[in-house]
Amino acid sequence: MSLRYQSGFGNDCATEALPGALPEGRNSPQQCPYGLYAEQLSGTAFTAPRAENRRSWLYRIRPGVTHQPFQPFDHEPRWISDFGRAPVPPNQLRWSPLPMPEEPTDFIEGVYTWGGNGCPDEQAGVGIHLYAANRSMQGRFFYDADGELMIVPQQGRLRLATELGLIEIEPQEIAVIPRGVRFRVELLDGAARGYMLENFGAPLRLPELGPIGSNCLANARDFQTPHAWYEDIEGDFELIAKFAGGFWRAAIDHSPLDVVAWHGTHAPYKYDLRRFNAIGSISYDHPDPSIFTVLTSPSDTPGTANVDFAIFPPRVLAMEDTFRPPWFHRNVASEFMGLIHGVYDAKAEGFLPGGASLHNCMSGHGPDSETFEKASHADTSKPHYIRDTMAFMFETRRVIRPTAQALASPQLQGTYHDCWLGLAKHFDPARR
Repeated sequence: MSLRYQSGFGNDCATEALPGALPEGRNSPQQCPYGLYAEQLSGTAFTAPRAENRRSWLYRIRPGVTHQPFQPFDHEPRWISDFGRAPVPPNQLRWSPLPMPEEPTDFIEGVYTWGGNGCPDEQAGVGIHLYAANRSMQGRFFYDADGELMIVPQQGRLRLATELGLIEIEPQEIAVIPRGVRFRVELLDGAARGYMLENFGAPLRLPELGPIGSNCLANARDFQTPHAWYEDIEGDFELIAKFAGGFWRAAIDHSPLDVVAWHGTHAPYKYDLRRFNAIGSISYDHPDPSIFTVLTSPSDTPGTANVDFAIFPPRVLAMEDTFRPPWFHRNVASEFMGLIHGVYDAKAEGFLPGGASLHNCMSGHGPDSETFEKASHADTSKPHYIRDTMAFMFETRRVIRPTAQALASPQLQGTYHDCWLGLAKHFDPARR
């Protein structure tokens, strides 16, 4: 199947899977073409400023309301939204990759919550999840009323069949599914593993560039939104909803992916992280890591994000007389990192693709002793090419509270303080 996409970020798109399915000149005509039903899907308040308003008009075979009443879904509590108020250790934490499940497990069944903050009721905060699955979703569809979802594959390609079209992503690509959009996840390689951000706050958007100017970082033209696609299938299906932190299911006698045409701004999209245009210092010292921000969810405090999504892609380090890896620092924000591919330049050992690390508010962190030793004696008169890598970070204004299942996970490597213990030997009072 050859998929088509519309390019650009946050565009007001219009698309139809059948000629003439999109009404001309109005959103809700008395009679829609092909006998379709008009339905508005609003991702922001009706009165949100025009530049921030997210809504789409869908023209579908059956209205979204045509399903049986929702009942509690007997879901093993691995995907949660209640992060509790138990004491959170300020230690640096690191996890090995999740193992692939032994039993047949689809995407919804294979999600584990690793941490988060805030809650859906506040429309602020995030949930941070890992997933591991070995079968496609069969006979079931899902939507998240609590927040938008960013899916970050580390292993295995995914096909996301959504109400507004088909998206295929592979490792080093991401997809964002807006709040409320119904979809199904199909595995194209038999097994899949990765990360997922659940954003309870303002929708993700491109960061302001300020003095950088009008180019670089993630360029709007590289984001892709699907063309309209639909399936008209009847049968015994279930629709699963995540609502107010709980899971619910409703019987539905047809596929809800029956939107024949749509137009608007509330739509899923994909982005290839390899297209990120990284910038950096060409003299000395480091700019702040905010230069690696791909998308941001703003908060009510200017310049302080509900969550930032940043990446650390292949790049060239040219600054002279400078310790080139990320420096030691303590940060008011909290950082959850994952590794998609290769080796992260600040962690030579122990940080594996599919693994994760957590550096919470004001917890000191930085390069391990091996990386420090190597970089302290490197020849900085020559550029250093960092190749064949892709790491990412979810950075949030609030403390990230790891879940009980993350702290009890056999993948937890501990606080890994030993990787810094050798640094003390560098102290020499006589050296200036």
